[in-house]
Amino acid sequence: MRKNRLRLAGALAAVLVAAGVASGPAARAHGKPPTLADLAQRHGRYFGSATDNPELVDEPYKALLGSEFDQITPGNGMKWYATEPQQGVFDFSKGDEIVRLARANHQKVRGHTLVWHSQLPGWLTGREWTADELRAVLKNHIQQEVRHYRGKVFAWDVVNEAFNEDGTYRETVFYKTLGPGYIADALRWARQADPKVKLYLNDYNIEAVGPKSDAYYRLAKELKAQGVPLDGIGLQAHLALQYGYPTTLEDNLRRFAGLGLDTALTEVDIRMILPATAEKLAQQAEWYRDLTEACLAVRRCVGITVWDYTDKYSWIPAFFEGEGAALPWDEELRPKPAYFAIRQALRQVATAHGELR
Repeated sequence: MRKNRLRLAGALAAVLVAAGVASGPAARAHGKPPTLADLAQRHGRYFGSATDNPELVDEPYKALLGSEFDQITPGNGMKWYATEPQQGVFDFSKGDEIVRLARANHQKVRGHTLVWHSQLPGWLTGREWTADELRAVLKNHIQQEVRHYRGKVFAWDVVNEAFNEDGTYRETVFYKTLGPGYIADALRWARQADPKVKLYLNDYNIEAVGPKSDAYYRLAKELKAQGVPLDGIGLQAHLALQYGYPTTLEDNLRRFAGLGLDTALTEVDIRMILPATAEKLAQQAEWYRDLTEACLAVRRCVGITVWDYTDKYSWIPAFFEGEGAALPWDEELRPKPAYFAIRQALRQVATAHGELR
């Protein structure tokens, strides 16, 4: 029954969008339906998309990126391999391009990411480091980048993917050389470089309550008790239909909020085994709606970012053979049922709280 309602709502929304008809003051004033960002802002949230530099030559893509969303995350341009390709030699050109685009579109930028085990430059991974050497390298990288983007990004994913699935620490070069204290150090160094930016830990498969999210909960509690600057937890939300929906997501968001932390859904996509069918797309749409509703239900869940918005530029097919169709717009930039489900969630909850009429 719910899927049938979703299909009907999606079909109706498609007609309204095609006709340029929608309710609400913004739509009446401009003759256009409110965007996802418009709807999210009415809840005090943002709705964003990742992007990457090579895509910005695609003008139709760039136009939709600039109009539908109020937040951007650079997919690769701020990672270590891009920003410090040689030791002590920094190149912020890729990130700067996306920051300029965001400013032109009145969007805010999430910094991604300062410390990660992947996409590191060869000079860092190709030799052994003493603890003192690596600590100095890590501090310099974090502070150079955070200072460069001070006042230009609203949040940083400071440490990305620090835990294994069973809740043990991932054996990265940073962990093996510096021990678990590298996480607290990274947060402190980032705070020194920008006292106002929000500092997050970010990871995948922590949407549900379980060993990995429990590890983050314990760590966050310890860091807060020690006075380490930590403002939030980013839940990437790379989901797959074949593995089931994280039904304890809302409870998980609430327990982090109970520690005084913000949360955000930072890299959302919902992949499926291809080919895509009407049934799979309807299930995907339901999941997108459920994710949106879970975030809106928890006051300290501050926003949602899809990991790029169109299947045209999704990372999924290159990394998961035979899987794809993970995003709310298809490869032709046409909205899918997932897009209308997100709109429905934003409008329904807003109506329930008296924010829309």
